Amino acid sequence: MKLVSYLKEDHAQLAILANDLLYDTDILHPDLPVTMTMFLNYWEDVFPIAHSINRILLEGTTRYRGIPVEDVEIFAPIPNPTSCRDGYAFRQHVASTRRNRNVEISPEFDQFPVFYFMNHNSISGPGEIVCMPDHFHKLDFELEAAIVICKPGKNIKASDADEYIGGYMIMNDLSARELQLEEMKLNLGPTKGKDFSTVIGPMLVTPDELEDFKIPAKENHTGNAYNLAMKCRVNGVQVSEGNLGDMQWTFAEIIERCSYGVQLFPGDIIASGTVGTGCFLELNATGKLNDPDYKEQWLQEGDEVELEIEQLGKLKNTIVKDENDFSILALKKL
Repeated sequence: MKLVSYLKEDHAQLAILANDLLYDTDILHPDLPVTMTMFLNYWEDVFPIAHSINRILLEGTTRYRGIPVEDVEIFAPIPNPTSCRDGYAFRQHVASTRRNRNVEISPEFDQFPVFYFMNHNSISGPGEIVCMPDHFHKLDFELEAAIVICKPGKNIKASDADEYIGGYMIMNDLSARELQLEEMKLNLGPTKGKDFSTVIGPMLVTPDELEDFKIPAKENHTGNAYNLAMKCRVNGVQVSEGNLGDMQWTFAEIIERCSYGVQLFPGDIIASGTVGTGCFLELNATGKLNDPDYKEQWLQEGDEVELEIEQLGKLKNTIVKDENDFSILALKKL
């Protein structure tokens, strides 16, 4: 099942996407919530109802009239997440970025999954991304996948953790690299280099939709893995390509780590981290390593960024410059 949040009469309306048409949940059944937040909080009660209706919608025999998806403004699937964490699960990305800095990959990468907290109040969906002047100092995309938690849990074992995943979606973890690299010299962060914008969407795809793409997890790892191609295009030119199946650590294992001694809640988002080749930081460093004359590329005002993951859709954004010219980089003391 594909779930979408869109703008309807000044609020976020939850809908089922079937055959490129949106069907409002509350119109389909009186027991279905109107928002994603409520849907996630009552997941075990409402998912069976919605899933059954979804099958009817896909058959095209419904009496309900759908809205063409291109006719509405799409929000982030989870417009108001309760929290947001980002993992570090792709070995290729970790190895490449470490190699490019002439540093060996840390042995701890293979011992346990790590994550950091993101600004869940800066979540947005398809459309414009407004950036401050300092963000344009090496502005970067990050091609990732993310899941959302659909039932509460604490100390969740990896063997059980896939049951807590409500669905999958694309994530673009926008990064202002100059701000990020500057502050991380103090062994803190990423903070200001990341907290201004994180994009998810365009829809939430429930795990049952991905059964045919399931593959074994990496050796000695636990949890579901999926063979899903991942791509990024900037202004129509492909710059990145990877596969969700390349995750060294599964989402189930990351959930196990996240929930240790901590309650996870419906609406919590957890991301995979960047896929190999999934950002300009990695691509530029690799290019310069192979060719000293390699010309770096970063996102610019007006750029159109399109992230695509097989079965999860395409997440499209346009980079816009804020009219405010305030700079925190200019405040740095010498």
